Amino acid sequence: MARRREGGLEWVASMPWPAGIVLGLVAYLAVRYGIGAYLGTTGNPYLTGLGAVASGGAYAPLGWALLAICWAGAVLSFAGRARRRRLLDSQTGPDSLRAMGWRQFEQLAGEAFRRQGYRVEETGLGGADGGIDLVLRRDGQTTLVQCKQWKNRQVGVNVVREMYGLLVHHGAAAVKIVALGDYTVDARRFAQGKPIELVHGGELVATVRSLRSPRTHPPRLVDTPLTLIGSMVTGLLLISAFSVSSGRPPDAVSPKPPLPLQAGYPAQPPVRRPVYAPTYVPIPHVRAQAVHRQPVVYASTPMSDAELREWKKKNAEAMKILEKTTKEVPLR
Repeated sequence: MARRREGGLEWVASMPWPAGIVLGLVAYLAVRYGIGAYLGTTGNPYLTGLGAVASGGAYAPLGWALLAICWAGAVLSFAGRARRRRLLDSQTGPDSLRAMGWRQFEQLAGEAFRRQGYRVEETGLGGADGGIDLVLRRDGQTTLVQCKQWKNRQVGVNVVREMYGLLVHHGAAAVKIVALGDYTVDARRFAQGKPIELVHGGELVATVRSLRSPRTHPPRLVDTPLTLIGSMVTGLLLISAFSVSSGRPPDAVSPKPPLPLQAGYPAQPPVRRPVYAPTYVPIPHVRAQAVHRQPVVYASTPMSDAELREWKKKNAEAMKILEKTTKEVPLR
């Protein structure tokens, strides 16, 4: 069934406010923890990297934004429900019904059906001149409702025919037309034998009076602000508990543990190696005998005697080879 286009906040506000609280918690947990957990199990290196980023808290602001939107919608739903309750409980008779606007008249009818056990959806498609104003659901059946706050004329057969056509088109179980006044004879004749209920002004007033809450009757627990605030506080505590149980904070980076040593093998000390100075290479026009050896710079850690003797031996052999292979260059 078509509905007018609405934003996410309006969509959440049209739900019962407990549904908005639960939806916000689910949205936050899914974005904050669910995305990273899911991408981390895909086996794709790219997606696994994105999952690691998500698990690190990259999408946490988005999760908080969704939580705020859903909870704001829950607050609007709670306020709208309280306003509708006051609207119905404040009615005194036909005069008070005529004094309200057509939008309030629709809200009043919706609240009356809600107190009769229906789940009410305000479509916003009817407007002041016709169409489907309310959709009622109960026991798996759908009922379409049109509200007519006509103060000076009766509802004709054309309105009843239009609603019957909508019933057939949408496959609804029944149709209800709620009018402030009465219906024409043709309208009543057309409705006979069809799943169409015509509710006139007198019947509406009687229904509203029977559904009004006594002033001495305390409100239900779900209708109190304390329940709304308590639900939000409980949700925040649940988020905190989930964050603690999931391990480290979102922005903490665990240090890399040292590599474990193999069993039976002690840790090896660092290798001690001497540090040599660069060897002086003779430039042209200079006799090889004029080469001066540069002193050798040793590392801060001394070598053993055996290592030192081996090094001197190899160094002497290298110098002998260098002297044999280097030719004298005559000076000009």
